[in-house]
Amino acid sequence: MIDLSKIATKPPKGTDKGDVKALTEQYCKRIGELNEIMRAQRKHSLLIIFQGMDGSGKDGAAKNVFKDCTPFNLSVYAFKKPTEIEFAHDFLWRVHQQAPAKGDIRIFNRSQYEDILIQRVHGWIDEERVKKRVAAINAFEELAQFDNNTTVLKFCLHISKEEQEKQLQERIDEPEKRWKHNDGDWKEREFWDDYMRCYSDAINWSTIPWTIVPVDDRWYRDYVIAKKVCEAMEAMDLAYPQLPKK
Repeated sequence: MIDLSKIATKPPKGTDKGDVKALTEQYCKRIGELNEIMRAQRKHSLLIIFQGMDGSGKDGAAKNVFKDCTPFNLSVYAFKKPTEIEFAHDFLWRVHQQAPAKGDIRIFNRSQYEDILIQRVHGWIDEERVKKRVAAINAFEELAQFDNNTTVLKFCLHISKEEQEKQLQERIDEPEKRWKHNDGDWKEREFWDDYMRCYSDAINWSTIPWTIVPVDDRWYRDYVIAKKVCEAMEAMDLAYPQLPKK
């Protein structure tokens, strides 16, 4: 069983920053090449889920890892507080509409897991509903894989409480980051232990496995994600379509 509170948020000792950054560049370039083939072939799709505490670097990961991809079939959707219309439907209604079409990469900045994280931490839903939602999430992800040839990659961006404080403070101190500041982020820190427990449960209850990404050093975050994405895309039978035989 995974317990996030016992997992490191920094790279393994002895990791060479220069070597890792060089490898990351190679992976990102290859992701861009494979993305173009996937766009042309329109047989596979890729769903990337970034889930993590405030300040864990979800925006930066999307920007850095996919920087060499064409924008024509790459998009990011940030899940925020549901609208009134979304609240009037089941919790996956808004999620299903954002799933990638064949040939596309779709990045979820936060995701369907918000509905078993923040709502559970604050006691807005009971444990019976949590379990039913977990089952629904697993079924949704399995359906995407089976029925639409979608590879689902889930990344838990694992940040330390100390590093999160630093990141949130930068949103106050640095003018170019102040647009990200939200007083509510500091309030949520008070529930840190509860979030770690609920994140651990979400990971352990998932049918499709998660990749836990240490993010205190952002260069290592980018490496872990880029490597996983590149390997997943290499495993697809990607090929440019051929002209029909005459």
